[in-house]
Amino acid sequence: MQYDVHIIGGGLAGSEAAWQLARRGLKVRLSEMRGAGDMTPAHQTEGLAELVCSNSFRSDDDTSNAVGLLHHEMRELDSLVMAAAAKARVPAGSALAVDREVFSAEVEAALAALPNLTIVRERIDTLPEAGLTIVATGPLTAEALAGSIGAATGADSLAFFDAIAPIVYRDSINMDVAWMASRWDKGAEASLAMGGDGRDYINCPMTREQYEEFHAGLMAGEKTEFKEWEANTPYFDGCMPIEVMASRGVETLRFGPMKPVGLDNPHWATPEHPNGRWPYAVVQLRQDNKLGTLWNMVGFQTKLKHAEQVRLFRTIPGLENAEFARLGGLHRNTFLNSPTLLDRQLRLKSAPTYGLPGRSPAARAMSRALPWA
Repeated sequence: MQYDVHIIGGGLAGSEAAWQLARRGLKVRLSEMRGAGDMTPAHQTEGLAELVCSNSFRSDDDTSNAVGLLHHEMRELDSLVMAAAAKARVPAGSALAVDREVFSAEVEAALAALPNLTIVRERIDTLPEAGLTIVATGPLTAEALAGSIGAATGADSLAFFDAIAPIVYRDSINMDVAWMASRWDKGAEASLAMGGDGRDYINCPMTREQYEEFHAGLMAGEKTEFKEWEANTPYFDGCMPIEVMASRGVETLRFGPMKPVGLDNPHWATPEHPNGRWPYAVVQLRQDNKLGTLWNMVGFQTKLKHAEQVRLFRTIPGLENAEFARLGGLHRNTFLNSPTLLDRQLRLKSAPTYGLPGRSPAARAMSRALPWA
């Protein structure tokens, strides 16, 4: 098929851009290397729009949160990502979280049904020489294409490390120790609308002594060793390994992913405190699939070696017998210095026929892609 726009990369940005352009009558070629014998260090499947690090799109509150407002704007613009997320949604309080497999399948089915969109499983190693192109390969861009982009920009590729959190089988969690609750019951209305009860997270409590022992274990745990050329690569702040956060101070985790505020432990109830009392720290798990059999350790991205993860995370109260569907990991990402290389429409200043949404949300790909056509 002859096409008007070539989109390279079938992640969130590429899938959304393909949907928006094809729905407006443009002929689109969507190239995705997974399924053509290639795979990234982080992906698990060949599905379009696979969510790698987290199944959460963060807050869905459009009245008091900027991310939630972005979700609202995307829905108003007929976003495929938001429509698929609605069908794949799982309880997560006021956050929007999805079953990864259902979400990916919904996106792929919707795109496959468009008659003027061709999905091609192929690896693109160089930027096309002609035609309008959207490069939406994101932080996991293959090495050859990253080199071609670097040559086109006249700048060296930058990089940062990103991390993945472990996933636990629900039936291996000890609910005689853990309990179900959302912080301050936040998001109860959204949970009830989905048939939940407003208590969407599994919470594993820690006393001060348990927390300090866990912190010491994180600091001493055996970690992935970097190659020499990786040594000075920074971390992505939005997905920082938990042991890196812990290295910033013993209390850092208690004001981050292990914050206990608003989580009264009913197992600790007394006549004076009938609803329980706040633990010193809490490990939260969020539902990761529709069946509720898999739960993601929130904020527990890690570069600990696999055996060390199993040993250390089983010291968390409630996870003594935890079985892991997936352990945490670390991978190197590439990105561009967008403010200096791209214009307001996310096109290369040196070659305006190339658009590079990069690590931006799908809405940016959607709203910026349309003027290119």
